Amino acid sequence: MAESDVKLIGAWPSPFVLRARIALNIKHVDYEFVEEKFGSKSELLLKSNPVHKKIPVLLHAGKPICESLIIVEYVDETWTSGSSILPSDPYDRAIARFWAAYVDEKFFPSMKGIAAAPNEEAKKAALEQVESGLAFLEEAFGKISKGKPFFGGEQIGHIDIAFGSLLAWLRVTEKTTGLKLLDQAKTTPQLAKWAETFCQHPAVSGVMPETEKLAEFAKLLFAKMKGINPQ
Repeated sequence: MAESDVKLIGAWPSPFVLRARIALNIKHVDYEFVEEKFGSKSELLLKSNPVHKKIPVLLHAGKPICESLIIVEYVDETWTSGSSILPSDPYDRAIARFWAAYVDEKFFPSMKGIAAAPNEEAKKAALEQVESGLAFLEEAFGKISKGKPFFGGEQIGHIDIAFGSLLAWLRVTEKTTGLKLLDQAKTTPQLAKWAETFCQHPAVSGVMPETEKLAEFAKLLFAKMKGINPQ
């Protein structure tokens, strides 16, 4: 099928949309990015994802594929151009899916918990969970990468996309808390180096949100969540 048949419904601040964009870039797929307006849901989105009504949605020849990690796997299996995203070995593939699920089910909720914390005690507890999660991922990187630059080895893989998509929001969290969460000198030297290499990759650099721009968006988002007018 022609690559012109590919559309991605999303929004630039979304780390989940970013996963799909990186996967498509790795596979050198030309696609149309259909930007959703913040605070509203287009008719195309509601028609394409009537169950969850959320981004991202990949449209391939008019057929919708939903959920970010499912989209990443679909892209990997559909286009043979570019490097493979998931490992070919069944055990390695299972491990990649395990850590991607860990990022979504454990690590990301902890990050959200920092912004949503109603008081300093709750914020401290959420920060401790994030730091604990980074320690797990630091250890996992050492085992899985085997001394290579990415979780996926020499090339960006499934875990890299799952975790790397959160890096811009992690930087915003560092900015708002004043803490260095990815610390090359102390707690996470391998992850800090990995993050730098990941963000410089050609498939990532053009679509990774800028920290300052994302921080401004975050102000608006959090103000809306709390029902106040941002200053």
